[in-house]
Amino acid sequence: MAEEKKTTKAKKAPAKKKAAAKTVRITQTGSPIGRQAYQRATLIGLGLNKMHKTSELEDTAAVRGMIEKVKHLVKVEDAA
Repeated sequence: MAEEKKTTKAKKAPAKKKAAAKTVRITQTGSPIGRQAYQRATLIGLGLNKMHKTSELEDTAAVRGMIEKVKHLVKVEDAA
């Protein structure tokens, strides 16, 4: 006789709805041409790669740190 394998699935708790997180809108105003490689990589990490492109990201400490590295190349607005 073949033994039956019992699979136990753990029941997941219902997903909690997160409160609307604050966001920040970033627009690229400067060109990465002639800039250091880490500044180009930071712009890409922020979702920017062309002039006047806008990206809306969650306002976290990590994103604020990235903005600080390229503050001379971007314009920051709080998206309320």
